[in-house]
Amino acid sequence: MKLVAVGTMAFDSLETPFGKAEKIVGGAATYIGISASYFTKSTHLVSVIGDDFPGSFLSTLKNRSINLEGVELKKGEKSFFWSGKYHNDMNTRDTLDTQLNVLENFTPVVPEQARNAEFLMLGNLTPSVQSSVIDQMTERPKLIVLDTMNFWMDIALDELKQVLKRVDVLSINDEEARQLSGDYSLLKAAKTIMNMGPKHLIIKKGEHGALLFSSNEVFFAPALPLEEVFDPTGAGDTFAGGFIGYLAATGDISFENMKRAIIYGSAMASFCVEKFGTDRILQLDHEQIEARVHQFIDLTSVEISF
Repeated sequence: MKLVAVGTMAFDSLETPFGKAEKIVGGAATYIGISASYFTKSTHLVSVIGDDFPGSFLSTLKNRSINLEGVELKKGEKSFFWSGKYHNDMNTRDTLDTQLNVLENFTPVVPEQARNAEFLMLGNLTPSVQSSVIDQMTERPKLIVLDTMNFWMDIALDELKQVLKRVDVLSINDEEARQLSGDYSLLKAAKTIMNMGPKHLIIKKGEHGALLFSSNEVFFAPALPLEEVFDPTGAGDTFAGGFIGYLAATGDISFENMKRAIIYGSAMASFCVEKFGTDRILQLDHEQIEARVHQFIDLTSVEISF
C-alpha cells in the first residue's frame, strides 16, 4: 500500500566514542524511506534539499523504488545541517551546530498522486507543518504515525496537542513521554497521552527496547544486545520506517500486527547503529532482516511447564 513519509533530508557531522564522520547524508525522511523500502515499493518522500545534496544519493533512493517527486530542490541554497557529539553511554549527546538552511521556510507539498496514500509517516517537524500535511490528503489515511520531540513540547505545545488529536500512533522516547504527560510512570504517561488523541503510543527506550500501548494492552520489545554501537543517529527514524513499512506491506493495523511491526522496526534500528549514517541499512537483504528478527524472537521465547 502507498506510504508517504515527511521529514528532513540533511547532512550530519558526528562524533562518537568510536570515531568521527563529517557531513554524511542523514535526515528523518532519508532513514524512514530506506528502512521502509525493504517492505514496500510504494514509498513517497516529502522533503526539501539544497543543490549541495548529492545527486548520486538521490539515485540510490530512486533505485530502491522510493518516489522523490515530493522532494523540493531549492537552487542556490544549502541543505539542513546538524552536528553532534555523543557521550560514552551513547544515549546522550550534545548538539554542536544546527543550520536550518532550506528547512527554515519549508512548506511541504504532497504530490497529487500520493494524496490518497493509505499510510502517512510524519517525521519530526513543526507540529503546524505536520498538520498541514494531513490537510493535503484527499481522504484520511488508514494509519497516521507521528514523531515529535521535547523541543516542540517546549515551544509549541498547543499546536502539538492539536495535531495529536488527528493521528493514530505517536512515537516518542521515555523522557519525552514523561514531559508530555507530566507523569513519571510510563503506564500512567501512556494513558494520559492516549487521552490526547492517539489510539496507540510507542515509547522508545533506546538500548532497553520499546513499549507499544493501546487502550487496554501493552507490548514490550527488547533491544538486541550488540557488541558494538557505532552511531545511534537515525536509529529512531529507521525504527519508524521499519514499523510503518511493515504495516503498509501487510495492510493490517491490528494491535497483534503492530506487535510484529515493532519487532521489524527494532530489527532495522539494530542494523542502523552498527555503522555511521545510512551505510549499514543500505547493505541489507531480506535474509539478513529475517535472521535478525528471529534473534529478537529468541530473546523472549521460553517454554514453561507446570
